[in-house]
Amino acid sequence: MNFSSTTLLPRAFTTSALTTAAVLGSLLAAPVQAQAQTISGAGATFPAPLYERYAREVRKKFPDLKVNYQSIGSGGGIRQTIAGTVDFGASDAAMTDAEMAKVKNGVILVPTAGGAVSVVYNLPGVNNLKLSRTTLPGIFSGQITNWNDPKIKADNPGVNLPNQPIKFAVRADGSGTTFIFTNHLSSINGYFKGRIGTGTAPKWTLPNVLKGKGNPGVAALVSRTPGSIGYVEYSYAVQNKLKSALLQNKSGQFVAPSLQTANAALSSVSFPDNYRIFVGDPSQGYPIVGLTWMMVYKKYPTPAKADAVKKWINWVLNDGQQFNDDLNYTRIPSAVTNRVLQTVNSTVK
Repeated sequence: MNFSSTTLLPRAFTTSALTTAAVLGSLLAAPVQAQAQTISGAGATFPAPLYERYAREVRKKFPDLKVNYQSIGSGGGIRQTIAGTVDFGASDAAMTDAEMAKVKNGVILVPTAGGAVSVVYNLPGVNNLKLSRTTLPGIFSGQITNWNDPKIKADNPGVNLPNQPIKFAVRADGSGTTFIFTNHLSSINGYFKGRIGTGTAPKWTLPNVLKGKGNPGVAALVSRTPGSIGYVEYSYAVQNKLKSALLQNKSGQFVAPSLQTANAALSSVSFPDNYRIFVGDPSQGYPIVGLTWMMVYKKYPTPAKADAVKKWINWVLNDGQQFNDDLNYTRIPSAVTNRVLQTVNSTVK
């Protein structure tokens, strides 16, 4: 009996010590868990493949930072930024002064990447389709409605173009890709500017219009619809193995979309203090190019949230830019990213 009592005492003590250690351990671990942050963004489909890659890669450096991104279109990104329902928004059409004024906590435009908008088409047997500066806006303004129109034939001598109606694939949602596309066509053609104009959701006065949600939706429409033509961000054209037209640029050359030709077009762009620019008709390279932005608030509800957003933006503009090339997006020049980070780090609270 005495032997049993003496053996129970150390066991009880040991169990108590282990329990205390476990409690202390969980208490000590609690602050670490509390520091973990999830931030949510929504908006443009144009950079979605890139932002999804960013979100995966950032966790390798910061395991406590989780980023969720929903590609709902630039229009949705701007609306959610104004409503304050996201931690950051995203758009390929930079917010206007009027839209920025509606953001009660203030907003900073953060350029993250650039890229080309491909004019994709589905014409079996027709490769390397060329479209001039008069033909392309003629097609999308409804002046040219058949594939064997003399203007398309003049751009493509010797090519057997089918005698069939053109089917148009455009965006069903408010879209920065649409803004980039219509901004270029409005810049080079007065008739298109007056009839359709520049915008994220223009009224397409076209026959045979098909509407798809996001870049994936338009890419899917063109892929499965012979005789169709549409526009998507270049990486979606590559991913979906779609044919991209060679477009005539300002210097008269017919140029295919690529990372190199997009870089050439954006090489002369200068960024103003608010980092908002519109590339309508570049002097060289591929002619339909644009930039994409994240929109971050100047004031967040907690210091922890503000710190998480700043950590995210600093990673995107430093480490993250190396992934742009992998996915056929242009990088933002380091001189610009340094300016943007200075603004973000000194302003976001």
